[in-house]
Amino acid sequence: MSGNEMIEFVAALFMLGGAIMAVISAIGIIRFPDVYTRSHAGTKSSTLAVLMTLLGAFIYFASEQGFYSVRLLLGIAFVFLTAPVAGHLITRAAYRASVKMADTTIEDELKDVIKEVQEETQEEKKSIEELKENTDEVNVEKIDKNDSNAERT
Repeated sequence: MSGNEMIEFVAALFMLGGAIMAVISAIGIIRFPDVYTRSHAGTKSSTLAVLMTLLGAFIYFASEQGFYSVRLLLGIAFVFLTAPVAGHLITRAAYRASVKMADTTIEDELKDVIKEVQEETQEEKKSIEELKENTDEVNVEKIDKNDSNAERT
């Protein structure tokens, strides 16, 4: 086996691994019970699937044609950075929309965190209202002083 054939074999392994990960992702999306676990299957394994497939293509074109594709590298970076974030945002939106979790879910750790944040937000709103009231009182006093100074002159 020559060096070029070995590189092609490695590229093919990456592409095959990417295809297998894509199938695993599809099976997870179909079989998992709720939006949270489906999102996990859809983002984690499909990110790895795209990463492996594009890496295999990059290796193949680099060895066959001596061509280093910046587009493939940018595609890898883009998918690697954006897919997990998008999955997180989708699941967070589902949680905030009160989408029911699967019956097999053991613990909801986010529930306590959101409750604490809501309490802190209420306290901050009260503080802001108090500051506004105090600011309004100070402004009224300044206006009264300005009016009395204007009457004297």
